[in-house]
Amino acid sequence: MIHSWINILIRNLKRDNSYELDPAISFSDLLSILATRGLAMLRGLWIRPWVGSSGRILFLGKGTTLRHMKKIFIGRSTIIDDHVTIDALSLNGVRLGNNVNIARYTTIQCTGVIQELGIGLEIGNNSAVGAYSFLGAQGGIKIGNDVIMGPMVSIHSENHVFSDQRIPIRLQPRSREGIVIEDDSWIGAKTTILDGVRIGKGSVVAAGAVVTRSIPPNSVAGGVPARVIRKRN
Repeated sequence: MIHSWINILIRNLKRDNSYELDPAISFSDLLSILATRGLAMLRGLWIRPWVGSSGRILFLGKGTTLRHMKKIFIGRSTIIDDHVTIDALSLNGVRLGNNVNIARYTTIQCTGVIQELGIGLEIGNNSAVGAYSFLGAQGGIKIGNDVIMGPMVSIHSENHVFSDQRIPIRLQPRSREGIVIEDDSWIGAKTTILDGVRIGKGSVVAAGAVVTRSIPPNSVAGGVPARVIRKRN
């Protein structure tokens, strides 16, 4: 009975009638999950007035830090898990779609130095960022719908110019092209994605890859630097 009730609740939150809990989850574990989510929902209610906008329900983990909250825009039924840091100071801020999941200990940083504001981050519906990931959105990051990521993914949308040996690298200009990850892509654990990259729709990037150039749609890529290994179809 409790499984059926929670299934209905989650389906309504996610607006996904196909969602099914694993029947092997025990009653006590379900109660623990409900208690954790309930506290997270209360935290979400508490911060809703302070963010730029938020959907009807937001789940906010413990120890989470949100900076420049008026530049954070959040869709419905989004989870920002424990000890996540989001610093939204930037031109466009941070925009999270519906049913987005930002896993624990992730850092989202939109501006490196206040001499030059960053662009910001946009994540589409039903997408997830894995635990312990870092998203540097100084040059702009756009992540589409239904994108999944493993843990410890590192995304850097800015580069340092270092051509002039007479000037310290930190004082030389920065270049920004931005990064796009299109819909229905899977980014494997410990992947690094560098500025100027577009990962095409439906692509898979193998764990540990370093992506330095764009990947066509429906590709499987891996390696250091990453290259296309095969097409999905």
